[in-house]
Amino acid sequence: MISISIIGVIVLKKTAFVTGADRGVGLALVKCLLELEYDVFAGRYADHVPQLNELKEAHADRLQVLQLDISSDESVARAFEATAARTDQLDLLINNGAILGDITATVLDPLHYAEMLDVFNVNTLGSLRMSQTFMPLLLKGESKFLLNISSEAGSISDCYRDSWYAYCMSKAALNMQSKLIHNGIKQLGGRVLVVHPGWVQTYMQGQLDAAATLTPEQSASSILKLVEARISLDAAAADCEYVDYAGNALNW
Repeated sequence: MISISIIGVIVLKKTAFVTGADRGVGLALVKCLLELEYDVFAGRYADHVPQLNELKEAHADRLQVLQLDISSDESVARAFEATAARTDQLDLLINNGAILGDITATVLDPLHYAEMLDVFNVNTLGSLRMSQTFMPLLLKGESKFLLNISSEAGSISDCYRDSWYAYCMSKAALNMQSKLIHNGIKQLGGRVLVVHPGWVQTYMQGQLDAAATLTPEQSASSILKLVEARISLDAAAADCEYVDYAGNALNW
């Protein structure tokens, strides 16, 4: 958070990075952060993202769009260098990028392990790559806030499915990762929040899930209210919470 003096008035500039900003919840988070007066770095995977490009045109001074493949060490390193060239700190890092993988096969069916590894590389290791690589900037920020977008599918206690192997296991691993990171940075003023975004109208399954109960904008707005409510709390005393978009506690 950078302090800027404008005619004697101190303005606090907040800076955030969002992965998976191509569409859905990630794109909506970028929109909401801009409305909250954040400077935003948006990581996109696709080459052509019209809605994100339109946002860039409207907020050229506060939105930087970066090519980012969180499954690649090299891509994450390039994104870090591009970000560090423009800011020396981040207040908020949002690990949102994720893929679904097969959701039909049970243990009685053929399981595609190569695809499972791809899902883990994005959903679990992708978030860890980002968190570890960007940690120097995050720990220089005022808020030092790491937000991991997980899922109710990552809950071991409340698991009811007999399929979705890659997605469920990768999100459960992300939840553990979040606790480990939180334990490692809370004495440095950092904290981690894990959020299930709700049942959102996204393209995770290849086509728009129109039956879902939330729009991306509704989910993103609610999630950022949770963040804003926790930023002012004492990080050293804060737990790593696992909640849904409305703030309801979930079982790990």
